[in-house]
Amino acid sequence: MPWFVWLLAAAALGVAEFFTLTLVFGLLAGAALVAAVVAGVGIGLLGQLVAFIAAAVAGLVVVRPVVMRQMAQQPVTREGSDALIGKRAEVVREVTATRGLIKLSGEEWSARALDESHVIPVGALVDVMEIEGATAIVYPRELLP
Repeated sequence: MPWFVWLLAAAALGVAEFFTLTLVFGLLAGAALVAAVVAGVGIGLLGQLVAFIAAAVAGLVVVRPVVMRQMAQQPVTREGSDALIGKRAEVVREVTATRGLIKLSGEEWSARALDESHVIPVGALVDVMEIEGATAIVYPRELLP
């Protein structure tokens, strides 16, 4: 029952991956599963070791670098309220450090000024600098460098 030993090894490696999140133990667990299949077919210990080593090398040399590169990249598109950061809006009700209202992407948003000393009049154009919950933090357009 060598296939069972390989399954136990795969489970142990899977648990190790769960705690480390390095992708190394997970790929080794996959290689142990390949060795378990080879053992289940009836191939001897040498064939099982060759299958394990080949699958492990393929995973660690080919798959891991590609996955790590993909995980390191920032998402290309912003979604939800993050997509509104950097957009231009028009002040509908005077914006101060504590309150205000702007028209942003066709919707009215509560707003407050980024700089607490600014009072932004109705009709002024502003840029959205941040979104905090349902409030846009804005900066007057004409003051931007």
